[in-house]
Amino acid sequence: MFRSKNSAALPFCAMLAILSGCTQGAATVPNAVTPAAPRSIRSQPEAVIPADSTSILKKLNTDVLIGSTVDPNNGDQGPHSLAIVKLKYGLQKGQLLVCNFADSSGTPGNGTTIEVLNPTPSSSPVEFAQSNDIKGCDGTAITSGNQVYATGLSSGLMAWFDQTGKEQTTYGSPLAAPFSIGDVYTGKMYASEYLFAGDAQTGSIVSIGATGYASGFDVQVATGFAVGTASQTGWKTLAPSGMAYSRKGDSLYIADGVDNTIVEFTHASSLLVKNEIVVQPGGTKFKCLHKKTTCGKLVLSGSPLNAPVAMTILPNGNMIAANTVAGTSGGNVLVELTPKGQILDTKVVDSGPAPAVFGLAASGTNDNNTVIFYTDTNDNSVHELKP
Repeated sequence: MFRSKNSAALPFCAMLAILSGCTQGAATVPNAVTPAAPRSIRSQPEAVIPADSTSILKKLNTDVLIGSTVDPNNGDQGPHSLAIVKLKYGLQKGQLLVCNFADSSGTPGNGTTIEVLNPTPSSSPVEFAQSNDIKGCDGTAITSGNQVYATGLSSGLMAWFDQTGKEQTTYGSPLAAPFSIGDVYTGKMYASEYLFAGDAQTGSIVSIGATGYASGFDVQVATGFAVGTASQTGWKTLAPSGMAYSRKGDSLYIADGVDNTIVEFTHASSLLVKNEIVVQPGGTKFKCLHKKTTCGKLVLSGSPLNAPVAMTILPNGNMIAANTVAGTSGGNVLVELTPKGQILDTKVVDSGPAPAVFGLAASGTNDNNTVIFYTDTNDNSVHELKP
């Protein structure tokens, strides 16, 4: 059972809510997450997403500085992760949420703040939350109801904040060193919403089920990712290092910064059983309890991936991953690919030798209006790539 800061064990009703629709204790707020009915997805075929070979990166030739991510109160810096607010509720739709991984001296793993920036040039950061419970803040996710979750690599916790930045509770064991986070919500009526946290110490992915805005429960759903140290700069490469969810195919895409792979977990919203997917050594093969539905698939292995961390899904269903080790083409490289692993484009966004891009987020509705936001730890800022 997942342990939280405010309780010895999460309420039994929270577990029942996911399995049978119990909603006791769930807050009534706009766009609340509604528990799902008992799952029948295991008998359903995998969704097929039409191929789109259009390159978005090739269209995005203008790099705009949005603003600094340095916390105005304590000077935290080192932006990791990036999330876009989905609706106007406490926060404003389209605003950007960024975690600071370092403190004012630049010491990695000491940052404790989440910043909010408007998605326009010359934006100034506003502190959304500060807490030692997210020390080493390296991941942010925002739910369909503007509830914010953040992970702390140093604290070993995930913390839940409401739409005003007030901390509600924390989640600990079995998390030990959470390094990535993904929000899984299909958008369908009566669908549950889940958060998946990647743990760099155990190489596992832990699922936290949300019931309204009450506490949830977890199960460890995937294990076996490599964890280690590998790069010419001495930066510690961790896995699973990044996650992005595609609603179109109900797929969770995971970057493995050690094995240089991107893998897909099918029917991600149906992952509930401990060790339901086990990644085999090398990160390219999987053992699955339900092979026809929830299973792992290799999307891409090797070049041009080079210690990928940040990931985002584009409106057309393709994805972009950010390398954090300099390749032959220079510094931090964005890699655009299809769900089948076809490389569409690569783009250098920071030519420096140090890892810099730890947060990516795409915004738009079609190939013509898509833009990409990314964080850069070299200048402690958020940038926008646009046509």
